[in-house]
Amino acid sequence: MAHALVLNASLEPLCVVPLRRAVVLVLNQKAVVVERAPDRLLHSERTTMDVPVVVRLRSYVRVPYRRGVPLTRRAVLERDAHRCAYCPKRADTVDHVIPRSRGGQHAWTNVVAACCRCNHRKGDALLADLGWELPFTPGEPPASIALVVGWGRREPLWEPYLALAGVEGAPTGTAA
Repeated sequence: MAHALVLNASLEPLCVVPLRRAVVLVLNQKAVVVERAPDRLLHSERTTMDVPVVVRLRSYVRVPYRRGVPLTRRAVLERDAHRCAYCPKRADTVDHVIPRSRGGQHAWTNVVAACCRCNHRKGDALLADLGWELPFTPGEPPASIALVVGWGRREPLWEPYLALAGVEGAPTGTAA
């Protein structure tokens, strides 16, 4: 637990910061602790405090317009919860639903996570040719997912706050 989630005063996730920065925000009374690590304490010469896992800023910070999430392999795997779009196995590659060789775009609406086996079986075929269907319609994830993309391990106590912002462990889009 070396990091903490920082929430705006409106409970909107802003960023993930090192534990030291979260403690400084709390000690300077710029933030309050919302979630604490169970059974973990920080000690100094004069003070003992709970380890903050989620902190909320005391005053609202205006956030400039966030651009969309860059389309990367890591972001696609995160959006699809590391699950293959074609079978229940763990995904480790990215597949273009409409292959690029057939005019498919490299866009959020055309890319899904896939296991190596399914990606190889599909090759440059269309789903209709194979009789396959997607269980969801791929789409661009919310910009707030960029907060946690790349963090190898999400803190479980962050989940309720990320879910409010639309960052969940399930694929985004509508059911097919």
